[in-house]
Amino acid sequence: MKIETSSTLNSLSAYAFDEVDKMRDNLTAKGIDVIDFGVGDPREPTPQIVRDAVKTAVDKRKTDGYPRNNGTPEFLEAVKSWTEKRFSVTLDKNTEIASNIGSKEAVFNLPLAFLNPGDIALIPNPGYPPFERGTIFAKGKPVYMNLTEENSFCPDPEDISTDTAKKAKILWFNYPNSPTGKIASKEYIKKCIDFCHDNNIILASDEAYSEIYFEKKPICPLEISKEGVISINSLSKRSNMTGYRAGWLAGDENIISAYKKLKANIDSGTCTFIQDAATAALKDEKHVEYMRKNYQIKRDIMLKAFKELDLKDCTPDATFYIWQKTPDNYTSLEFIKKLMYEKTGIVATPGNFIANNVENLNPGEGYVRFALVPTIEKTKEAAERLKNLDL
Repeated sequence: MKIETSSTLNSLSAYAFDEVDKMRDNLTAKGIDVIDFGVGDPREPTPQIVRDAVKTAVDKRKTDGYPRNNGTPEFLEAVKSWTEKRFSVTLDKNTEIASNIGSKEAVFNLPLAFLNPGDIALIPNPGYPPFERGTIFAKGKPVYMNLTEENSFCPDPEDISTDTAKKAKILWFNYPNSPTGKIASKEYIKKCIDFCHDNNIILASDEAYSEIYFEKKPICPLEISKEGVISINSLSKRSNMTGYRAGWLAGDENIISAYKKLKANIDSGTCTFIQDAATAALKDEKHVEYMRKNYQIKRDIMLKAFKELDLKDCTPDATFYIWQKTPDNYTSLEFIKKLMYEKTGIVATPGNFIANNVENLNPGEGYVRFALVPTIEKTKEAAERLKNLDL
């Protein structure tokens, strides 16, 4: 029997982070002790308060059966309360919030609710791959907005052509930004929202890193407007719950309503005992403050090591990424290969792997992304190993 895959699946290149995993595995197979700054999956344990909550909830929910597609009342109330405390935004938990299975599910599936074949989604470049992949599976057309040093990693919506704006249905917005670590100003957020309002475009804000910041606290687009705005968040990065798959959407009730209708046809919702764990996580800020301090310590260790190598200062405002410029005369991949030298054994992500070529320009070229997910001890060891680099 001949098995043929779809033209949509065939059109996709390899998922960037799968490629990083392969690079790491090749080093490990050689017996090299790898320090992995590649994929953004924290190594620190999930907080005790979350683990205790899920243990209790498994028994409490023993007869629950299929979970409610939209979220448990307790989880929705926790999201409502947290959003009001954190952003001073009041939400109706029944009409303006929806549960999801982590951010990736929502990001990938949202275009299915709003794009018709040929409709445009405006996508930051570099950016989270599901922005693009979800658009493609919905038969939409990705149009990329380059994030460059010249535009301070905040592309101007006024640079989007009138024709493109007319065909666009979604603008993907991601601040604090992965991978650049940039925080958007209130003025910039308002400019993007005004552009979307003027052109009937949904502003879909991926805020997975909203709680990992340093000197300046990020704001949420919902603080400026709910109309046409959707905020997507999760507990993955905030609370080291990547494996739990718990998150939510919040914002314009018309968008939420459409997403709920879509989701009802795709899955059966997040496990109720996982939602109980997520509820416990949202009610506690101590573990979040602890992790922020840890990330700052690791950030500063690596920045000092890069400075000693005479690399450009690329201090991030937020997230657990450093979007580091490569040394002079090194491409992203050439620098990665240097880092993977046997005496160094460091894995990171080439910037061009997570960006697309637009008019012969790949805005990720000349950068390497370091995810500050190893422990502090391993980060210190990596800083020592970097002294072995001969650039």
